[in-house]
Formats: sequence, C-alpha cells, structure tokens
Amino acid sequence: MHQIPSVSVDAVPAQLPEGLIVLDVREPLEWEHGHIEGAVHIPLMELPQRLDEVPSGQLLVVCKIGGRSAQAVGYLVRQGIDAINLDGGMIEWAEAGRPMVSDLDGEPRVV
Repeated sequence: MHQIPSVSVDAVPAQLPEGLIVLDVREPLEWEHGHIEGAVHIPLMELPQRLDEVPSGQLLVVCKIGGRSAQAVGYLVRQGIDAINLDGGMIEWAEAGRPMVSDLDGEPRVV
C-alpha cells in the first residue's frame, strides 16, 4: 500500500498557490451547503467515469473529514495525477476559519 500524500490545513497557504486546483469529492448536498470557492466538484463515486473532467495541475482533494478524499487521492495517483489529500477535510478547513461559499441561502457550512 502506497502512502497517501496528505497535507494539513495549516500547511496550505491562505492564498492558494497558482496552479493548485481544489477537487471536492463530497456528495452534491454537502457541496451545496459549503465549499471552497473555485473548487471542482466531482463526487467520489463518479470519479472513474469523469476522470477526463479532472483538471491538469496539482490537485488538493477534499471531502468532509479526509476519508473519501484519501481514497480519491490513492486512485488519482495510480492514474499518474499529482494529487494530495487535505487531512481533516472541510471540517478542519472551516474550523481554521478558511473561506467557503454556499449554493444555498445563508452561511456556508459543512454538513
């Protein structure tokens, strides 16, 4: 088993580096409530069918707590894609006070 490349929120610059793409692999309902602005949304279960939609560049892969995104990173790395897992996921992102946007009315939140 290969080690899943991971990074903690505090190691991610507040201003995301140029060329770093956030890939959110949560379910649509989770995404609607709150996500990182500019992120690409492809739910984990759809990833193999939608691989051609994954942007090229370094990916920061996120889910709610880091489990699904770790699975996604393992899969993407096997496809030769440069991907890293956000340890602690959107829960840690929100707790660190990082900005989020919502597709719904009201404050963005992690569900």
